[in-house]
Amino acid sequence: MKKRFLTFSLFSLLTMGVMAQVANVSPIPQSVTTTGTFFEAPKQWRITSDRARTSSYALTAVSELGVELTPRAKFRVTLGVVGDKSVSKVQKLVPEKAEGYYMAVGPKGIVIAGRDERGLYYGVQTLRRMAAKGKLETCTLQDWPDVPFRGAIEGFYGQPWSHEHRLRQLDFYGHNKMNVYIYGPKDDPYHRDHWRDPYPTREAQQLQELNERAKLRGVNFYWAIHPGVDIKWNDEDRQNLVQKLERMYGLGIRSFAVFFDDIWGEGAKGEKQAALLNYVDSVFVKKHGDIAPLLLCPTEYNRAWSRNDSPYLAALGNGLNKGIEVMWTGNSVVHTIDKEGMEWINQRIKRKGYIWFNFPVNDFVRDHILLGPTYGNGLDIADDLSGFVSNPMQYAESSKIALFSIADYTWNMKHYDWKASWRRAIIDLLPSDSIALLTFASYNEDLGPNGHGFRRDESRQLEALEKRIKAVADGEVDREAVQELSQTCFELGTACDLLLNNTENPWLINELRPWLVQGKLIAQYGGVVCKAARYVNQITAVDAATYNPDDLYTFYSLYRQAQSLRKQMYENEVDKHQLHTYQTGTKLATLRLMPMLDRLMSRVCRNHGYEPISAYAPFTIESNVGQLRQLPISLYGGEAKITPSNEVIKWPAGAQFTIVGDRPFTLTGMDFNLGVNEIAGKFRLDCLLEDGTWKTVSILHYKPTDPVIHTGNELSGLTVKAFRLTNISGADVECYFRHFKFNKQ
Repeated sequence: MKKRFLTFSLFSLLTMGVMAQVANVSPIPQSVTTTGTFFEAPKQWRITSDRARTSSYALTAVSELGVELTPRAKFRVTLGVVGDKSVSKVQKLVPEKAEGYYMAVGPKGIVIAGRDERGLYYGVQTLRRMAAKGKLETCTLQDWPDVPFRGAIEGFYGQPWSHEHRLRQLDFYGHNKMNVYIYGPKDDPYHRDHWRDPYPTREAQQLQELNERAKLRGVNFYWAIHPGVDIKWNDEDRQNLVQKLERMYGLGIRSFAVFFDDIWGEGAKGEKQAALLNYVDSVFVKKHGDIAPLLLCPTEYNRAWSRNDSPYLAALGNGLNKGIEVMWTGNSVVHTIDKEGMEWINQRIKRKGYIWFNFPVNDFVRDHILLGPTYGNGLDIADDLSGFVSNPMQYAESSKIALFSIADYTWNMKHYDWKASWRRAIIDLLPSDSIALLTFASYNEDLGPNGHGFRRDESRQLEALEKRIKAVADGEVDREAVQELSQTCFELGTACDLLLNNTENPWLINELRPWLVQGKLIAQYGGVVCKAARYVNQITAVDAATYNPDDLYTFYSLYRQAQSLRKQMYENEVDKHQLHTYQTGTKLATLRLMPMLDRLMSRVCRNHGYEPISAYAPFTIESNVGQLRQLPISLYGGEAKITPSNEVIKWPAGAQFTIVGDRPFTLTGMDFNLGVNEIAGKFRLDCLLEDGTWKTVSILHYKPTDPVIHTGNELSGLTVKAFRLTNISGADVECYFRHFKFNKQ
């Protein structure tokens, strides 16, 4: 039962860490030996370390633990790195792994010895977690990360993170032992479209501040440049690239990436990319001597876009200097990573792949916010990776649920438990209302239908109930199942109310607000549906003529209330004042809860002789262009928008993209952007008229330099049943799908 699920979850969440303070540590340590005895964490600590650690960011982290640091304290905390006198007695116990550390905790004091500076810092972070509840546990730890480079890449399309959000992210990465942040937002013009130009003073200062915060948190701040859209393969642009990197070096940045993703044409040549990266490696990286290995995001960055004998990947594998890392998203653009897939790519690039994991990014399903667990990646691939970074959402705070688990997974892969990690992530993000957030998050896991075909399970606790609701025959009601469903909706509504009033993390609540409001409406709708299903006094459509408006407890009233709530849900989805930038709607609970409610309401309506209530979906897509076939359509009043596809579209000769209406509709306008100037002549737009004939409508660009395609005047006022766009060029066309919208009466 749902109630039992939540009670169990509450018990699990509240008791985690009671049995052992070391259980509070995230990521999970590699090796722990504990006596199981506890003591109160002293209020005053004395720090002992070599003079070489005086300016260590690990010591700065100790000062942030909330204890009084005084040389007179009896409780001694000894800190050092292998080679320091302070930890010479224990240095043989320090794991011989980069970023590893040894830690011993007892009533008389604590010793933390790092293999290197970052290892020492991570030991302090373990201490921070362990002491969070005011107690310490007598124990020893030997700990190290499984994956060398771990973290996140701000590489999504849409609204980039704010400066404040980035600072908060860097703090979060440090606390969770992630050592990489890659700055590569697609909508930063100085990263991509104007890559040759220097940053304005304010933006440059902010990048400098981010880099300094990253160093304080043990994070490599990677600045990425994307020259591939318009690079000229000549000496001038080679120097432009190096000059831009030198400017960023002048800001203190010491880690760099070069991107060639989502392009085609000359910029996509493997041999030229390899030669350019090698040039940068020799005249820039090796010249300075203090720069991290270069990172390349290739054009063929997933297996679905490549082939077994790919000349592009061979050019990278054979041509790139050793030490240059190559990014990879897996078997497709959005995919989990497994052993076989890693072996496939590593053989071709002749080095360990650096994973760009496209989760929880939602720039291709912007009406969903993804708060579910991180699962599906192999637990046996640590030795096959050079790095693993997550591409998050434009919602920085909400992305921390998945990023917390990415930190867990990449640190100690063999012991990764995605369910436990998800729950710990939620406690970490919102301790005061973790049960409410867990409940709400369970309805925001699946992505819905999308162009990448990537789906997630959702609200697993409802699986048995879903089967029971489906099994009931028409004309019958499983009252116990309906009662359980009603309780489920009540709990969702309660969770939304609690979160809407939460002040502990306003950054998070601000991001979630549109979905929280929608969740409340869904919960109310569910309550009404369950009341209607239990209602005994049957009132038929004929009886409605004698309906008493003062009687709010008839089926007729419940039916009208359900209609009202569905309308409110629709209006909430299309209210642009409630939506975040680039957001296209607010969908949640779409995999199990809403289908259950709609199925039950339809059955009850039929029993009472009423028309079923359902969401209105007037348009569908039919296409033999695989990347476009599953794109969602959003309807805002008279304007319909198709969710953009962010990658390069390979549109075969003669292939079509068709929009079909469920009934004839009158067009008043249309425009679309395929991301290429003067491409309109390669396509034809046809409209299917009511009499079954097709009419061609002219399409054109207003300016040669404007990629937006408009329609001729003959479109306006045309009543059609469908329209289609066909590639008539006689050859395959590579383009984008930046936007596509049409208006109807």
